[in-house]
Amino acid sequence: MDGNKYDFSGWATRNDLRCSDGRVIMRDAFKENNGKVVPLVWNHQHNEAFNVLGHALLENRPEGVYAYGTFNDTEVGRHAKEMVKNGDVSALSIYANGLKQQGSNVQHGTIREVSLVLAGANPGAFIDTVMSHSEDDEEEAVIYTGERLELYHADGAGNNNFKEDKQMAGESDKTVEDVINSMNEEQKNVMYALIGRIMEDAGIEIDEESGEMKHNLFDGETMQDEGEFLSHAEMEAVISDAKRYGSLKESALAHGIEQIDYLFPEAQSLNTPPSFIQRDMGWVGKFMDSVHHTPFSRIKSTFADITEDDARARGYIKGKQKKDEVFSLLKRTTSPTTIYKKQKLDRDDVIDITDFDVVSWLKGEMRMMLDEEIARAALVGDGRLSSSDDKINESNVRPIWTDEDLYTIKAAIGTAKDASSAEKAKAFIRCAIKSRKDYKGTGEPTLYTTEDMLTEMLLLEDTTGRTIYDSVEKLRTVLRVKEIVTVSVMEGLSREDKSGNNCALLGIIVNPADYNIGADKGGAVNMFDDFDIDYNAQKYLIETRISGALIKPYSAIAIEDKQAKSAVSDPEKNQQYGEKFKMAKYCGKIGYAVSEETSPGVWEEKITEREYYGELIKNTRKLANGENLNDDITVANDVSIVADPFAMEHFYQIRYAVLYSVKWKVSDVEVKSPRLILRLGGMYNG
Repeated sequence: MDGNKYDFSGWATRNDLRCSDGRVIMRDAFKENNGKVVPLVWNHQHNEAFNVLGHALLENRPEGVYAYGTFNDTEVGRHAKEMVKNGDVSALSIYANGLKQQGSNVQHGTIREVSLVLAGANPGAFIDTVMSHSEDDEEEAVIYTGERLELYHADGAGNNNFKEDKQMAGESDKTVEDVINSMNEEQKNVMYALIGRIMEDAGIEIDEESGEMKHNLFDGETMQDEGEFLSHAEMEAVISDAKRYGSLKESALAHGIEQIDYLFPEAQSLNTPPSFIQRDMGWVGKFMDSVHHTPFSRIKSTFADITEDDARARGYIKGKQKKDEVFSLLKRTTSPTTIYKKQKLDRDDVIDITDFDVVSWLKGEMRMMLDEEIARAALVGDGRLSSSDDKINESNVRPIWTDEDLYTIKAAIGTAKDASSAEKAKAFIRCAIKSRKDYKGTGEPTLYTTEDMLTEMLLLEDTTGRTIYDSVEKLRTVLRVKEIVTVSVMEGLSREDKSGNNCALLGIIVNPADYNIGADKGGAVNMFDDFDIDYNAQKYLIETRISGALIKPYSAIAIEDKQAKSAVSDPEKNQQYGEKFKMAKYCGKIGYAVSEETSPGVWEEKITEREYYGELIKNTRKLANGENLNDDITVANDVSIVADPFAMEHFYQIRYAVLYSVKWKVSDVEVKSPRLILRLGGMYNG
């Protein structure tokens, strides 16, 4: 190959050299790169276009891969060319990926770039930064062989130049001043620019008049004003006193060094912007992308029920009057409601936070949480009590789970109360398969269930101990569903049917296309922002006005674990009297002590009340003799409430429960999802 066309050449990689990690690059490992042109980069830095110096033509040889390099006519290209010419840089390295190996022998790979690198102290092959690259165990690596470059000039005297490079690299008697004097004006300007950048990064300033250093890292304000510097003796005193003060930082402060941030920089954030601690929301996007959308919010569904005998065709008998077909019309109307999320930020925070766009970050969180709330309300309801001001009205956004029987089929697995998880999983599969015949929805539905239920089904074993369903795909096929999606907000949900039975939700089979979300003006989600002059706060509001409902009868199946409501006995009374009694109903408010920041650094407990339903398990009272004129009244009652997500998350903040119009202290809380057992004591006095 004609070397006059290129600025230099050298071995990109050599065969049959054992690398430091024990690997050996085999012959023709990179033969597919023969004749290809790849970027020429400085020291494998891919983050800026500024680091691209030119390009390299690769030639596969029996000994390895040989590279012919050409520099770009740019400032960095010309500078790199001079460094190679002067012998400052004398080695090549390659970045390759898609490495395939047999044992320790690398058989195949693809070269992505060739880099100029500083030659190592010990020439010879090594591979650096080897890491797993894909699921197919492909790897990527930086490979260095230690071979020197061969410089080309217009006269083609390549071998003579190699000797010249070797002398320039450090084997001559030239001083630093001699080398600088040999530079042309352009090379000197580049050197001065590099020195200036280094000094700027280090915080060093030069006095323009005197040419001396203006200040050092250890100068305080007083020291600067007086033109003094931290002496060597003072520095030794700081170090020696570090043990006495407990740390070097405290010792520096004690000696009057105020600008210690150079020595002790602040911690750097690894996640900017901050990451959210959140529930698994993978199901939200799948559900919202699949539902049916209409550009109007008021929806009316009308159906004619032709399943009854009166709607059947009839046979005719001579002389008999023909009968009219009779069928009923079914219809319902769903109107819209507004769903919103509101946030505010102090304007000072908006200005001061410069590491990331805090406004965009906040708006992203608001949109994410709004989508989750809509999907949650549509699938299982928002979980709030009907008395809550924040409740999404279920007549406007109808939950698939609790929708009317005409639209959602309620299927119970029918297991014993003390059934194991494996028995419930088997019953779930059987129930899903048998109830599938009643499904009248569109196409192939999706199963929405909890992670626990999916895990239990996958862990089922046959009589020999082998897993029955070794993949989600196999389980999906058996259940005759399009996909199995786990929903975190379905954990621990239960309802009470008309007969008072507790029905724990296990899964929902539905095609989201049969659920309609209607919104005027194309269903646009509106974002508003406003500035509060009085409180210097930037306020943000995201909202949408929608309706939601299933639009096709028998288009969903809710699989539940139904447990018949039974009489619960008090163990103490059974021991004394051997009798059982039914639990009394409970309906009352529970008080939470929620901490709020009333002023900067000052937190106070504020009482928040929420209403709950449940049973009164134990109901006794007693008088306690005390120092007061009147005896203290205490109760020994246990109240079992059906907990909402708020109660599960804040049960440790429960302070009292209202019973018989009196607030009683909650002395103990026992979590038995989806219920909380509250033990009441004396009267609550705040």
